[in-house]
Order: sequence, then C-alpha cells, then structure tokens
Amino acid sequence: MKKILPVKEVLALGFFMFALFLGAGNLIFPPHLGQQAGEAMWPSIGGFLVTGVGLPLLAIITISQVEGDLDVLANRVHRIFALIFPVVIYLTIGPFFGIPRTGTVAYEVGVVPFLPSANALTLFLSTLVFFGVTFWLALNPAKLVDRVGKVLTPILFTAIVILAIRGFTSPLGDVGRATGPYIDGAYFTGFIEGFLTMDAMGALVFGIVIINRIQEKGVINVPDVRSYTIKAGIIAGIALSFVYVTLAYIGATSVDVIGHMENGGAVLIAVTARLFGPFGTVLLAIIITGACLTTSVGLVSACGEFLSSRLKNVSYPVIIAVISLFSLTMANLGLTQLISFSLPILIAMYPVTIVLIALSLIHTVLPLSRPVYCGAIIGALLIGIYDGLATAGLKMGEIADIVGYLPLHAEGVGWIVPSIVGGLLGYLYNVLKQ
Repeated sequence: MKKILPVKEVLALGFFMFALFLGAGNLIFPPHLGQQAGEAMWPSIGGFLVTGVGLPLLAIITISQVEGDLDVLANRVHRIFALIFPVVIYLTIGPFFGIPRTGTVAYEVGVVPFLPSANALTLFLSTLVFFGVTFWLALNPAKLVDRVGKVLTPILFTAIVILAIRGFTSPLGDVGRATGPYIDGAYFTGFIEGFLTMDAMGALVFGIVIINRIQEKGVINVPDVRSYTIKAGIIAGIALSFVYVTLAYIGATSVDVIGHMENGGAVLIAVTARLFGPFGTVLLAIIITGACLTTSVGLVSACGEFLSSRLKNVSYPVIIAVISLFSLTMANLGLTQLISFSLPILIAMYPVTIVLIALSLIHTVLPLSRPVYCGAIIGALLIGIYDGLATAGLKMGEIADIVGYLPLHAEGVGWIVPSIVGGLLGYLYNVLKQ
C-alpha cells in the first residue's frame, strides 16, 4: 500500500536536509563573495547557486536512485574503488575534518564573545557540551526529523530571517564596486566559488540519513522514497538559496561602513554588530551555533549508520559514541594538524565525487560501461591528487608547469578536461574490446 506523507512532514524533511547542509562554511562564503562582487553580485551569486545548490541537489537525486547506498555508485567504477572511496569520504568529511570543526567554530563564534577570557578549559567545557548534545540528538536517528527539522531548524531559520529583513530594509550602505576577478568574470567566478562549499560530497554522505528517515515513516516503495528525497532536496535548495542571496547582499552593501574583510566570518561579525548592536552578537551566536550543531548531528548520524552497516558486530550507539569522543579530542588537541592532513584529501576527492555524480546521472539515461567510469575517474583523480598535494604545501616542480597548461586549472577546475578525455578513452577501449 502506498504511503503518502502529509505536507508538514515533507516540509520537516526539507528543513532537516537544509539544516544538514547549512554548516558554518556555508554562512561564511556568501558575505565575502558579496563584498568582492559588489555591483556584480547578482551574476556572481547566480553562478554560486548553480554549483553551491544545484550540484548538491543533483547529488541528492543521484544518491536517491541507489537508495542512499554509496557502495552501489562506487561499484560501477571498480570493486577496489568501492572498498576505499566510501570509507575515505565518510571518515574525511566526518570525524577527520567536518565534525571536529563544527565544535571549534561554534566555540569561537558562539561562546568566546561572551567570555572574559578564552582558554583551554573553556574550549574543553564548550566542546564537551556541544558533542554531548550532538551524541544525544544522534542517538535516536528515528527522532532526528522531529528534533532537528521541526525544532532546531525553525529556530535557526527564524534567526536568519531576522538578519535578512534588517539587512534588506536597513542596509549599511550602497552596493560597492566589483573587485578582482568579479570585474570581468562575475558569473564564472561565483560558479567556481560554489564548488568550495563541497556540499556535493556532503549530499552523498547525508543521503543515507534522509532516505532512512523517509523509510522509517512507512514509505517503502523505491520510487516513492526517491520522490520524497528529491522533494526534500528542492525545499532545502530553496532555503539555502534564500540564505546565500541574503548574505551576499549584506556583504555587498557593507564595504562603505566596515571596509573589505579577509573572510566572510569577519564580515558577519562586523555587520551584525552594526545592524543590531549588542544583540547582534547573540543573534550571530544563535545562527552559527545552530548551523554547526545541526551539521554535526547529521555527520555523526551519517557516519554512524554507514559504519554500523560495515561493522556488523558493533552497535550504532557505540559507533557514534566513539565518533563523538574522537571529534571532541581532535577539537581540543589536534584540529589544526588534523585539518592540514584531511583538507588535501578532501581536495583530492572532490573532483572524483563530482565526476561520479555526473556519470551516474548520465547512466540513468544512457548506461555507461565500467571502462568509461574508470577512465573518467582516473582523469579526475590524477588532477585531484595533484591539487591535494599542492594544498598540503608540497612543491611539485616540473609537474606544476605541465598541469598549469590544462584548461581552467587556474580557476580550480583543471580536472574537467582530463576527466572527459579519460572517459572517451574508456569508451574507445570498450568499443575496440567488443
């Protein structure tokens, strides 16, 4: 029997997905983009929305087609790739990078401004509470939609709406002038900036959480699960677009008063202080802490459900307890070193993730052979590894000169052409083999 979810449940799922995506990084990029783009904000934010919202939505559609099982997608490339890729993605974007960072950012923005002095003890106590709440919320995945989608997210979104209304009705100043690459290439520069959210990778991780929550509500048929997943993704995409446009406009109208800032976090702190006075610090603390907490809960739950499916003899509560404790430890002792190790891996894997999503979408219309997958993935991986090593600070010597000739490499997407070439070579190999 077909199960039809009420509209309020679909909205709750959409807000739940929105909360999973809306981490601190997503709040920091748009204000900085707005400051730099100035009068070219609209084309630049348009490009940003294509890759910062559209690409994750395509990833949601992709993962919904395989019922949230990343192994199915990875197996289309090779069984060895399927053994390595999902584990690397989940661990890197989870306890090795994303989860510990949520705790420290929430502390720096949501706690430090209210302390007479910050030290190791206040960091420990803050992150202990933060990851304790994360563990409690993630302990019962079946209640995540009710707790996050129906309670935490409305509070978070209301705070953002308050900021948006004040930012649009009482802007700090006029829209500034475009600077740097935004002068002549606003759309494409915004398009590239959207990649930096890395939400497409997050979509593959969060997919299992969303789909499991839908199935727990009694939706069993695969087409129905896919339909509700996509609907939730569209709702989340609309909400994310609202946040991005709002923050970009606030950034674009702030230069006359606060000047150009080094990053979007500094822009948000200065703008909220100017718009709301002392209350601005509280408002920003609510927004950042809420965004970090919901993302942390989603990542812990996603990694827990993934690892519990791999480690059959270890229970889900034990796994998320270990993840939470590990993240707490890293947030206090070794986050900087951990990020220096994890970020290059993320940089290396992101092109592979995007190519895998693109191939999987094509696969639904035109089935692709394994050699095509392998060729395209190898092309993306080679450049991704190079970019990852460069991010780690390694000197690449002559290789850098060679890679520098690749089209679009200076814009950060030099992997596109090698991936296309690799896919075509894989297709040619398959044809000749047949």
